[in-house]
Amino acid sequence: MSPMSGPSDQGMAVRQKMGDANLGRDVFRFETFGNEGFWTDAVRLPAGIKQAKVTPLQALELGVQIDSDMLDASIKAELASDLRADPTGRTSKLLNDPEATGKIIMAGAVIGMSPKNGKVGTSCALCHTMSDASVFKVPQGGSIGHRLDGKANHELNLGKIFATAANTRALYTGAQLQLAANKGKTLGRAPHGLTANSTEAEFDAYFSNPRYYPIGMFDDTFDGNGDPMHNTPLFRQDLAGPYGSEGLVTKIDDFSNLVFTTLFDPTMLTTPGGRAFVHKLAGAAGDEIIDSYVKILADTGVTGYPYVRPQAREMGKPGDLATPIGFRVDERKLIAMNAYLSGLQAPAGMSEDRQAILRGREAFRTVGCTGCHNLDQGRPVPATIHPMATIFPGDKPMVLAEREPPLNPVLDTESSFFDDKMAVVNASLRGEKRGVAMPLLLDLARKPSYLHDDSVKSLDELLSLSRGNLAPHPFFLKDAAPRADMIAYLRSLDTNSH
Repeated sequence: MSPMSGPSDQGMAVRQKMGDANLGRDVFRFETFGNEGFWTDAVRLPAGIKQAKVTPLQALELGVQIDSDMLDASIKAELASDLRADPTGRTSKLLNDPEATGKIIMAGAVIGMSPKNGKVGTSCALCHTMSDASVFKVPQGGSIGHRLDGKANHELNLGKIFATAANTRALYTGAQLQLAANKGKTLGRAPHGLTANSTEAEFDAYFSNPRYYPIGMFDDTFDGNGDPMHNTPLFRQDLAGPYGSEGLVTKIDDFSNLVFTTLFDPTMLTTPGGRAFVHKLAGAAGDEIIDSYVKILADTGVTGYPYVRPQAREMGKPGDLATPIGFRVDERKLIAMNAYLSGLQAPAGMSEDRQAILRGREAFRTVGCTGCHNLDQGRPVPATIHPMATIFPGDKPMVLAEREPPLNPVLDTESSFFDDKMAVVNASLRGEKRGVAMPLLLDLARKPSYLHDDSVKSLDELLSLSRGNLAPHPFFLKDAAPRADMIAYLRSLDTNSH
């Protein structure tokens, strides 16, 4: 103990640390910074859910997770009684009652949907928390139980949920677009992009089609491209970074700030700083995106935006990683959430065939995997951005637009969705190369498909020569037996793997 401190000082430090830990947990689970205005008054998601008479069972079938600890005693008792009578939930009065959906949402029990002052916003937990399914589970869907923060929700059908909203057009910046500035070219899975004049039905058709907006994925860039990427785990973020498949952001608090100030309320992009940043990224096409968005908001009667601005400090300059659109939300909350996500423990790996795991580990070490990935999963992921030529030999991009350095030109390979994510938003903004950041190799046993573009459906396919030497991630094991060993090893990985 130093002579300048005493027991009361130590106790205060402990209470401060515990308080920040609780704060970080609550920011992750419930914080909106005001985005409930966007989701309630602009997108009108609660109104759409009510109009469509969505039942709790239907919501669960879309991958929604429900926190049983947030349900009141009467709902818990009714649900328990229903499930004793019919464990499938098909005849449950509660699970098939549209009125119950609103009650569950407003109780704060739908994970990632945060009720605030009679409105409903969204938090990080929507895509990055599962329940333990201790109460109820829909096959290939959502569940009811205690929270398991940090786990990626691979069953969440965000596109279909978005399409349920009464004003899906307000999600324009996160859709695949057809822009005049791009001379009619569109990047994404759909044959045609949406425009400022596309109808609500056309927006709904795009978002609700899993071929265009796959299940378990979220489009986290406002680039006009239809490039959703897989929801990722958010445990042990002290081991992760840089963030995003493209590795744009190096610090998780900066990444979280970008999410809160642009993705959870894209009307913030209509501010001068938002316009400047989108112009920096996409030039005339970026200007067109924001002009068209303002038109859509006016056409659909959206007012009072941007909604997060009152809870964000205007600072920095557009393009800076800490303040991409010139705003930053509460610093203490961002740092507290950093600490919470760093402390979330990864699930234990699958211990299947121990001998196969050991053989797979040796192959991982000797065939070259450690050139990019750690053998020890308790160490931070290498921060290297791997160039597209290495990670995707078939990348033969065309120049779609020139940009001011350090940004590279807007590039796209027409035959692949893999590089769509890096066409506009990539690490060249911070002077790095256009390429791919390395993911955490944790919780792989739960992962239903691989690579950020959803192109590989199993670990066996990922490691199989059948994909060809020009495919993304062209690192293969020729024979089936070594592949099986490698798969056993990858499924076994956790932070205790060495």
